[in-house]
Amino acid sequence: MIHGISHITLIVKDLGRSADLFRKIFNAREVYASGDNYYSRSKEKFFMINETWFALMEGDSLKEKTYNHIAFRIADDDYDGYIEIISELGLETIKDRKRIAGEGRSIYFYDYDNHLFELHTGSLDERLKNYSR
Repeated sequence: MIHGISHITLIVKDLGRSADLFRKIFNAREVYASGDNYYSRSKEKFFMINETWFALMEGDSLKEKTYNHIAFRIADDDYDGYIEIISELGLETIKDRKRIAGEGRSIYFYDYDNHLFELHTGSLDERLKNYSR
């Protein structure tokens, strides 16, 4: 039986720069840094974003950008503040897809290693309710 997601690992070229991004955007709390004494494939840092464990591991960036992404829910009141933080970090954003009324708003952005993230103001229940109309 699956109990949920254990952790999500992302490979990043610059561990320090990506760690800074995780702190600034996701308010991630660093809980481990391997330094040069690593037990996995390369240097790594572990973060908690609420109750979700993210591992950042040093390696080569993704070569291509795709729509595969990880989405986080945010409050609508925080939307503009996140736009500002993403802009200050110099991150590339992509245009939001066409949406139906009541579905919420999204900010899509690539990190420094071509991972796509979404900050979304809606919920699954809201989306399904609006899709059924």
